[in-house]
Amino acid sequence: MSERKAIVDWATEIFEDLSFAAARSWLADKPGRKATGFLPVYAPREIILAAGMLPMGIWGGGDRIEIIKGDAFYQSYICHLPRSVIELAQSKRLDFLSGMLFPSTCDVIRNLSGIWTMLYPDVYTRYLDVPQVLEPETGGRFWETELRAISHDLARIAGSRVDDDSLRHAIATYNAARELIRALYDRRVEAPWSVPTAELYVLMRAGEVVPVEVFCDKLQAYLRASEAEPGRVKDRARVVVMGAFCEQPPLGLIKTIEAAGCYIVDDDFILGNRFLTDRVDTGGDPFQALAQGFIKHAMPSSVVFEADPHGKRRLAAARVKRARAEGIIFAAPSFCDPALLDRPMLAAGAEADKIPTVSFRYAENSGQFQQFGEQAGTFADSIKLWGAA
Repeated sequence: MSERKAIVDWATEIFEDLSFAAARSWLADKPGRKATGFLPVYAPREIILAAGMLPMGIWGGGDRIEIIKGDAFYQSYICHLPRSVIELAQSKRLDFLSGMLFPSTCDVIRNLSGIWTMLYPDVYTRYLDVPQVLEPETGGRFWETELRAISHDLARIAGSRVDDDSLRHAIATYNAARELIRALYDRRVEAPWSVPTAELYVLMRAGEVVPVEVFCDKLQAYLRASEAEPGRVKDRARVVVMGAFCEQPPLGLIKTIEAAGCYIVDDDFILGNRFLTDRVDTGGDPFQALAQGFIKHAMPSSVVFEADPHGKRRLAAARVKRARAEGIIFAAPSFCDPALLDRPMLAAGAEADKIPTVSFRYAENSGQFQQFGEQAGTFADSIKLWGAA
């Protein structure tokens, strides 16, 4: 077995395991260890790590779990993710978590944090109001205060202490992880045949539920393997996928887009692991540095307020240019308010720059992909034949 296949098999096994055996094994290795989960899109993983806890990204059960109890908590016109997460919890799959953080992604996630508080009063639950005013003296000061409060709470639960040294170490660790992720995404831009997005996706998903040090080792190994085993160049259209930042697409959908003749050279899958686009300073006050890292380097997305009225219109063209893409696939979960509210602005910007686009909606438990494949295949063919014309 090649090193590349071994890494992908490892990642796929962890991605598909809804019992979270890897996390449970880490907890069992040393009595007293604890884990804190967080919902999409962004949460301060550094704070969780500095408290000595395992950060756990909770992304739902995808197409691998039947929703029974979860449907009792949400209406049919609400996205699939919260029902899926509730199902995981009600089936005892998340009973090892000592805390849950709910970022201010949308009103549904806000509501889910309230449901969690009622259902699991013994689990630390906090709704994260991430800053929307990206200025150091307002949003920065606010977020620093929030980070200090979260660290105090998590340290109490973990029976530890978050001091400056532990937080600096955590920041440095995640700086290293983000650099490796950026290197892998940059390699995909340069040679997408060497980093199939279906492989990259399962690797990123596995990294959400294992210790970050293990994740970094796997990232380094995959980078080496992608250079040693680059794969065969194929005649495919280079596309950006936008809109899938919260509820994640099923792996089958990603494979379908690629098989239909597309190289995905940029995407917003699992944004949280690279949400900060530059290194966070490890000198000075680490709480202030982490807060300013968000203010200065938060990735433009549908979950961060854009003060510039034309910012959303320019975003699509900027991402296409950066990835040297030829078109955009707007793929959003059904009923995802942030994605669907932004789509007209993003699409208008793409149209103004004569960038070809296609759009569709999915649910994380989608099981039929023929229609998506036909749309993506037709889109890829049109790009090859006519380009932006």
